Amino acid sequence: MNKVFVVGIGPGEYEQMTIRAAKVLQCCDVIVGYTVYIDLVREHFANKNFLSTPMRRETERCRLAFEQAAAGQTTAMICSGDAGVYGMSGLMLEIGTEYPQVEVEIVPGVTAAVGGAAVLGAPLIHDFAVISLSDLLTPWEKIQNRILAAAEADFVICLYNPSSRKRRDYLQKACDLILRCRRESTVCGIVSRIGREGEASKICTLRDLRETQADMFTTVFVGNSQTRVVDGRMVTPRGYSIGADWN
Repeated sequence: MNKVFVVGIGPGEYEQMTIRAAKVLQCCDVIVGYTVYIDLVREHFANKNFLSTPMRRETERCRLAFEQAAAGQTTAMICSGDAGVYGMSGLMLEIGTEYPQVEVEIVPGVTAAVGGAAVLGAPLIHDFAVISLSDLLTPWEKIQNRILAAAEADFVICLYNPSSRKRRDYLQKACDLILRCRRESTVCGIVSRIGREGEASKICTLRDLRETQADMFTTVFVGNSQTRVVDGRMVTPRGYSIGADWN
C-alpha cells in the first residue's frame, strides 16, 4: 500500500526534531508543507522534492500530499510542533477517506507548549490547558468561554497564536478574562521563536503580560495559583514534599 506520513517537525531547530521524524523525512521522496515549515527543513533534506502551499490552503496541501503518495511516492506532510496539536493530522485523516489506497501514519513532534516550557523552567508540571487565540476557525465567543473555564478551574494556561496584525488586542482580552479569577501578581512567561534563531523569553506578572506585545511566533504561559519563580525559572509545583520518598 502507498503511504503518507504526517510529521511533526518540532519548534523549528533541527536538533529539536525527534529522531523518528528525521528518519522518516530522510526516507521520503516528497516533503509537502506550508512554505515557512518547508524553509525550516530544506537544508537538512536537500535531495528531496519539496512542494508547498501558502497559509489558508490547507485542504489543497493535504490533497497534494495524497496525490503524490497515490502516484507511488513516499510522502511526508510536515507540520510545526506536533502534527496532532493544531496540526494537519486531523484534516489528513478526514481527506484520507478519499484515498483508500494510501495508508496514513502520524509521527509526533515537540509542540510549542513543551518546547517553551523547557525554556522557562517547569511551568506545566501540574494540570494545564492549551488554548489558541486564533479565531480564524473558532468563534471568539467559544475561545472566551474556554479561557474563563480554564481560569476558574485554576489550570496553568498555555496560549497559542496570542496576537496578529488583525488581532492586536486579543492577548489583552484574554488577560482581562483571566484576571476575573487570578491575581495581578500571577506568574506568567513568554517565549518567542522557540527553537529558532532569535529565541527570547521572559517571566512577568499577569498585570505586565496584559501590556505585552506578542505575535504568532510567541507562546504565552499563565501560571496557576501555586506557580512561582524559583531561581529565575517559572515553576508550577505538583505537590511533592521535598526530601520525602514517593512510590
